[in-house]
Amino acid sequence: MGLSSGRLGAGRRRRRSAVAVKQSLRELRNQLSLLHHQVGGHLGLKDVDLDCLELLARHGPLGPTALARRAGVHPATLTGILDRLERHGWVVRERTPGAADRRAIAVRAVPGRTTELFRLYSGMSAALDEICAGYTEAELELLAGFLRRTAAAGRDATEELAALRGRGG
Repeated sequence: MGLSSGRLGAGRRRRRSAVAVKQSLRELRNQLSLLHHQVGGHLGLKDVDLDCLELLARHGPLGPTALARRAGVHPATLTGILDRLERHGWVVRERTPGAADRRAIAVRAVPGRTTELFRLYSGMSAALDEICAGYTEAELELLAGFLRRTAAAGRDATEELAALRGRGG
């Protein structure tokens, strides 16, 4: 076997490995989506409601427009989501202190309600702890970097599609 056929084989193996990573990410997305759906079912919430709760937990109180943009939903749709979350005691809408417009509000997650979410996600969290225990610190750093870059690529692709949709494309 010559040098060029060795490189060809290595290239083929690398492509196969890259395809395997993409397939694994799709399977992970599907499984996490199913888990998310089950958690929402236990709480009487829709998947998008949980997405909004996660955004509020991660980014703190947000105005409805900013939350709608981050969640990728129309502001009118967000009103229904917030009504549902507020009715179930997950969020409150408060006037934004010091805002020039007295109608300005911020949405914040109700402290203490996350305990229920943590309980429902605890099986997955424990499984992840066990999985991570099998990796070295350097391997975990590599995986965390890969996942951050993958998430950033997902955000970029989402923003590109949203921009196309906004232009009627």
